[in-house]
Amino acid sequence: QVQLVESGGGLVQAGGSLRLSCAASTRTFSNFAMGWFRQAPGKEREFVAAISWNGGITHYADSVKVRFTISRDNTKNTVYLQMNSLKPEDTAAYYCAAGPWVRESGEEYDYWGQGTQVTVSS
Repeated sequence: QVQLVESGGGLVQAGGSLRLSCAASTRTFSNFAMGWFRQAPGKEREFVAAISWNGGITHYADSVKVRFTISRDNTKNTVYLQMNSLKPEDTAAYYCAAGPWVRESGEEYDYWGQGTQVTVSS
């Protein structure tokens, strides 16, 4: 069993920044690829970013490229999502996930956090 806990969400104005964190309970954190997904009210869950077990490979959704950066610190069992130049359309519940591969489909991930809310005002 792997437990993931997201933090760092909040209310920000458009153009602002937030850094989300996802802490994992597993002692084998470095074995997992990690991903961030988001879901806004009335919309489907959307891929945001993913990172390989050693951080060597990253994937980003086109909508967040340049603005967002995913990173990880395996010594802290934590993955991060730095979000800059936030837009109202970034408003969503953000979830971290762990899985065996760097993929953009949520179906490929085995473990999920409870989510953290990000709200970007105009």
